[in-house]
Amino acid sequence: MLSKENRLRNKKDFDRIFKKGKGFKQDFLFLKLIKNNLETNRFGFIVSQKISKKAVIRNKIKRRLRESIKAKSGEMRVGYDVVLLPDTDIKEKSFEEINENVNRVLIKAKILTK
Repeated sequence: MLSKENRLRNKKDFDRIFKKGKGFKQDFLFLKLIKNNLETNRFGFIVSQKISKKAVIRNKIKRRLRESIKAKSGEMRVGYDVVLLPDTDIKEKSFEEINENVNRVLIKAKILTK
């Protein structure tokens, strides 16, 4: 679980990211980000009902994405708001594939310092 200061919760923050943020796509994952002028990164995860009608599956995908982000949080540049949006293909992917894809999209967005 990400700590409270590392989570996006307000609708206005999500709206700001979608209006003014930059987007990056990697296979089945789409990332939007914008600078937040804070000392921490904040993350939001949106898994729509198009991926699955079952909340159990959507929550499982969010847990996997959160865990992948949490593992890389020490290697990231600070000061960004990030939203991750998966495609429907993510249902069939293993945690290792998701983790690798998150790594690639963070490198593409130049957030990951590695």
